Amino acid sequence: MSGNTVAPPHTLSCTYSRAARELGLKRNQFDLAVHLGRIRTVPDEGGGGRRVTRTEIDRLRAAPGFSDALARSVEAVGTTEAAAVMQVPPSRFTRLARLGLVAPVTFYLNRYRAVVWLYLADELRQFAADEGNASLLTGRTPEAMRDRLAAGLDLRARNWRGRHLGFLLRQAEGPWQRAGALAALLDPLQVAEIARDPYERSHLNRFRPGPPTHSAPGSPAAHLVERIMTAADPDEIAWLRSDLAHTLAEARAHHPAPRPTAKSVPPRTAAEPGRTARTERPRSGLLGWLRRGGSA
Repeated sequence: MSGNTVAPPHTLSCTYSRAARELGLKRNQFDLAVHLGRIRTVPDEGGGGRRVTRTEIDRLRAAPGFSDALARSVEAVGTTEAAAVMQVPPSRFTRLARLGLVAPVTFYLNRYRAVVWLYLADELRQFAADEGNASLLTGRTPEAMRDRLAAGLDLRARNWRGRHLGFLLRQAEGPWQRAGALAALLDPLQVAEIARDPYERSHLNRFRPGPPTHSAPGSPAAHLVERIMTAADPDEIAWLRSDLAHTLAEARAHHPAPRPTAKSVPPRTAAEPGRTARTERPRSGLLGWLRRGGSA
């Protein structure tokens, strides 16, 4: 056998489940590590989703403190645990999260269809250790912040969308995929105002990622996730629209959206001189007998 034999692609990479086992991570920890860019993935050439290369697994396994350090970096906690990490009451932590001072990394819906936000424990420790944040962890909340909270400010969903968009853009492999990632956070009507051409809009929708959680289409849970996915603040919408318009222009220049081609219709064959285009069958009955001159 020749020494230049190329190994099949699937021997150089593995599925998410196999990679999670080799890295000592639970599947939800692995998915979060991919989401955060801690684990790099590549597209499957066979069209079966994304995979993790053996080189990437070896890189992670060679890191100092493997595998505890990797698992610790993706530890996600809810509000009660997060408050304990920062050594503040849960009510104060919730205020800090609503103000956007700490950002959720993911979420899920509990059995009552309430949104449960999760935060990276490592980020919370860093926030609490920063001396500049000491006044936010103890004492009275500044009046300006209290006024914003009283007005209904809640930046948790928006901050999550920012993280999620970063993940989608890292997975994108071209301008159409990047445009689809931006469109995923906009209302379809907003997208239609930018992608006015129906063929272009249809092509864009092919690259528009779905929601991160799996709920039955049309269910209350699906509608709730859709609201979380969709930009709501005017400045956020304006920023996404501007980026989408710019990225769509790049996508058009790179590869225009496909359009249906007109089907060619074969020309009719002209009738030869002295002959009619259609030969009529002799008619029977009285009218046919008269036309034949009354002959038998």
